[in-house]
Amino acid sequence: MHHKTALYLSQTADGHERMRRLSSMLDVSVLLAGVSRFSQATLEHDFDLIVLDVSGVTSSSVEHIETELADNSIPLLLVVTEDLLPDLHLPMRPVCDFVLAGAPDDEYAIRIRHLLWPGEETGDDDVVTVDELTVNLATYQVRVNNEPIDLTFMEYSLLAFMVTHPGRAYSRETLLRRVWGFDYCGGSRTVDVHVRRIRAKLGPQAASHVETVRGVGYLFRL
Repeated sequence: MHHKTALYLSQTADGHERMRRLSSMLDVSVLLAGVSRFSQATLEHDFDLIVLDVSGVTSSSVEHIETELADNSIPLLLVVTEDLLPDLHLPMRPVCDFVLAGAPDDEYAIRIRHLLWPGEETGDDDVVTVDELTVNLATYQVRVNNEPIDLTFMEYSLLAFMVTHPGRAYSRETLLRRVWGFDYCGGSRTVDVHVRRIRAKLGPQAASHVETVRGVGYLFRL
């Protein structure tokens, strides 16, 4: 798998935080824009996927986007609410799928992955193994001594970031920006709480790779 770019079109900012989370999960850069900026955005950037939240969007606008995409190979993911399902139609072209607005992040990730990387299986680059710790970046699974570890989404995101950026100390503020996102309003203690929970779940041997750097923050040691 390699890095992709996506355009998220919406009339509201409701899904922006979700797209930021999915961006870090899937190694996808996401540009957020209003539906009216579709044509301008596609002229200024090359995208591998268009995600369209159809809530509050006129049918003519949706048809216009579908028509524009029918002339190229960019896939389309429609985000719909349950009340819109009876009238939902998926165009024959472009390649298209849909997801319910209230679906969990994992379902969004699966549908996006199938559109961006159709038919690709997990590759060696998607699995990071450090001694007894294994982090699968494609399936979001963590194992210690081949036993699954039950992490929350943010615990997994923090661990995955540190595992893929080893040997470098990151401040709590940097980790908040890189993992939680630029708009996160919580304090830096959030990082300490999540690191403590990660260590407890991994067990002492695997947790020893997550080091505290006094006066700085945290570092993942290979």
